[in-house]
Amino acid sequence: MNNILSLLDGFTLDNADDIAKTLADDFRKRRIEKNLTREQVAEKSGVAVSNIARFEQKGLISLKNLICMAMAMEYTHEVKSLFAEPKYSTMEELAQIRKNRGKTRAYKK
Repeated sequence: MNNILSLLDGFTLDNADDIAKTLADDFRKRRIEKNLTREQVAEKSGVAVSNIARFEQKGLISLKNLICMAMAMEYTHEVKSLFAEPKYSTMEELAQIRKNRGKTRAYKK
């Protein structure tokens, strides 16, 4: 039993709150690496310092503010490419992606 638990130690399923907090932690690290204060990022991005602080502390921010901050930190390409490429896990999903390429809406099955 202990072997199984040791294998699972540190393994958790992703959830939105955890991803947001990780994203915020990574943002803070990159900001500090560039030797930028929250105030400097606020000035460059047009996002209020209080919103930047809330993001870094709790992972909460609007998409527009996140994009503005990413642009201020020179991460525009990374944000723009988030959904740029299709993802698939099976050959069936790949076939469905290829079949639907160019469509403008999805339909119920």
